[in-house]
Amino acid sequence: MSVLAAVESGPATLAQLVAATGLARPTTHRIAVALEHHRLLTRDVQGRFVLGPRIAELASAAGEDRLLAVAQPILNQLRDVTGESAQLYRRQADVRVCVAAAERSSGLRDTVPIGSALPMIAGSAAQVLLAWEEGERMHRGLRGARFTATTLAGVRRRGWAASAAEREAGVASVSAPVRGHGGKVLAAISVSGPIERLTRSPGRLHSAAVVAAGERIGELLRADSGHHA
Repeated sequence: MSVLAAVESGPATLAQLVAATGLARPTTHRIAVALEHHRLLTRDVQGRFVLGPRIAELASAAGEDRLLAVAQPILNQLRDVTGESAQLYRRQADVRVCVAAAERSSGLRDTVPIGSALPMIAGSAAQVLLAWEEGERMHRGLRGARFTATTLAGVRRRGWAASAAEREAGVASVSAPVRGHGGKVLAAISVSGPIERLTRSPGRLHSAAVVAAGERIGELLRADSGHHA
């Protein structure tokens, strides 16, 4: 566990693993290679140890089920309150994936199928998923983005993001964070629909409802994990 924890914040050489864990070099090497064999660690292009794909698979299986179970009824309520389609996005590397949704039953709507991978460079959900990242990751994420560091500072100040025709012409959206323990942003909850209904300032209409829905999911998740602990 201490070897895995040592690479939690980024890539580490064997020497850095030894320094971080206090274990003997041969022991550290043996553990790291065993973890690599089981895909819990892997190597980057410079040969440094990084968290492997198996970690994401396990986390996804553990976190996703609980997140989705908690989120779906709240997404349904958000759709009913706002009259617009509601979605839940999680970041995966350079994209955000729609992991749950509640669609408007009729009329003009913005449909994002579950499993859709959308770019992290545009849209209010991308802004939310990037706004609370630590410095270097945020700066990397801003490269090529249709929003700026100033936009993200506004998102952090308000606690929600809005966009109009940023990801797709004619579509507006409002998004807010879903937080886990320690305030970590786990996902972004959104409502989206045509600009004709949401206007160019969709936050004025729906930010309060979206923020409340995000907070409610976070509360239930934290209570749930506290209960299991």
